[in-house]
Amino acid sequence: MPQFTPTREAGLARLGAVAAALGRDYAAGRNTDRGPDAPEPSTSALSPWLRHGLVLEEEAMRAALAAHGAQEAGKFVEEVAWRAYFKGWLEGRPAVWDAYRAQARRERDRLAAESGLRRVHDDACAGRTGIGCFDDWAREVVGRGWLHNHARMWFASIWIFTLRLPWSLGAEFFLRHLLDGDPASNTLSWRWVGGLHTRGKHYVARAENIARYTDGRYDPAGQLDEDPTPLPPDDDVPPHRFSPPAAPRPEGRVALLLHEDDLALDGFDLGGMEVSAVAGFSARADTALGGCAGPVAAFARDGLEDALRRAEGRFGVPASRLDADALAGWTDLPVVTPYAPVGPAAAALAGAEAAGLPPLHRLLRPWHAAAWPHAGRGFFQVRARLPGLLAEAGIAAA
Repeated sequence: MPQFTPTREAGLARLGAVAAALGRDYAAGRNTDRGPDAPEPSTSALSPWLRHGLVLEEEAMRAALAAHGAQEAGKFVEEVAWRAYFKGWLEGRPAVWDAYRAQARRERDRLAAESGLRRVHDDACAGRTGIGCFDDWAREVVGRGWLHNHARMWFASIWIFTLRLPWSLGAEFFLRHLLDGDPASNTLSWRWVGGLHTRGKHYVARAENIARYTDGRYDPAGQLDEDPTPLPPDDDVPPHRFSPPAAPRPEGRVALLLHEDDLALDGFDLGGMEVSAVAGFSARADTALGGCAGPVAAFARDGLEDALRRAEGRFGVPASRLDADALAGWTDLPVVTPYAPVGPAAAALAGAEAAGLPPLHRLLRPWHAAAWPHAGRGFFQVRARLPGLLAEAGIAAA
């Protein structure tokens, strides 16, 4: 299994190492969880770097398309496009993130008050349920900070439908421990498994499916609820169509503010701007209500340090690391920052603006500017337009 070193150099090296496998091999084998002892997973395992923008989604898609062409790389490109879809969907419904956080707080209060629920929850998190596959996956989440995507779906389904635990607490468990824990992808994936994202369409973990796609390592026959009903629907939140920010583009001396959602530095048009100050902050520890695990916070912190070092070399100015509550008084210069999607970094930036930080110019990447406006409903709207969206973003020809 790869080592998740939180630098752009390591992420690009990983992309280069797996590019040759992102065509037919990926499409044929991506659903198989080979387990943590396998030399290589069946997926790219790029997600920790993609989550923090140390490797860009467009870079991953471009590498696969260059190596395999549009047809053979199609499945990998679609899987990466899911990341943009989830982010764009949540940009149109930020109240869904707020509602999830509020529900998780209520469920945490229940844990304190209900000993039976607390016991089942604690056993699930510690891998003590007696369901062998689930217990191993729980320990893998905590121990490695990563889990195969198919195993995540099985885990979430067992958590919700077999163990009867609140989905929001499962989403919190993932955000606390996964290096790639992302507000949009994590929240909406758990909602999808429960039948909330696509109303009434839930994902059911089946013993036969688990046995087949773990190469027989597990067979939880008779241990799972394989005929559950979807979770009851929650309130509909009317979407709005995402529109790129329209703030006037600054020119001359500016301050660049980095955060853990986009640490690449490359690919932005800074023409007409003279970057005269650089700083960065991390709100990653706030992603989970109870705080993130040490390795998760460290990955974001060290990834930010890597970006600040690269910024110093590129712009020739000192780069400083700030606490989120110190942003407001940092600079009097116009501030440019990578667009932060719904989540703690975006909330910290909005709070800093309200507290006196000069108005922000948010730099939106062309791929997100192309894809997010089409993410208002189901993924099909993005998938059906993929060739044109990729061309619009300069990733590949239509």
